[in-house]
Amino acid sequence: MIVKYSTKELDLLARIMRSEALNEGNLGMLMVGNVVVNRVLANCLTFTNINTITDAIYQKNQFVGTKSSLFQGSATTAEKNLAKRVLDGEYYHPATNALWFYAPGSTIECKESWYNQRKSGRYKNHCFYEPDPGTCTEIH
Repeated sequence: MIVKYSTKELDLLARIMRSEALNEGNLGMLMVGNVVVNRVLANCLTFTNINTITDAIYQKNQFVGTKSSLFQGSATTAEKNLAKRVLDGEYYHPATNALWFYAPGSTIECKESWYNQRKSGRYKNHCFYEPDPGTCTEIH
């Protein structure tokens, strides 16, 4: 376990992974989970007061998935198992050190930078962004 979490937070993480990346399959959902966990671990930039999974998911103006109907209701066992994998330390490029992602659409190129952070890569419809090495030492 790389961050402490409760049973409720395991379900919460699984639900945000589902609502943000269900159409991206398991790997896409795992990458969303990586970003959430990175935000808990990082003590930098706009994430200095983010200490829990709950803090990360409900940080103001961050995850549009919290407003999705896919976020409502409990996570399935399979979704919780995916969330547990992330919480146990599994990482997937390009989300390994990412703190941000967005989905511009399948026919639109990813911006080279977003929130002044450099692009680490793309997976299906999601573009991932990470801070420069040395900026957030907890995740680099």
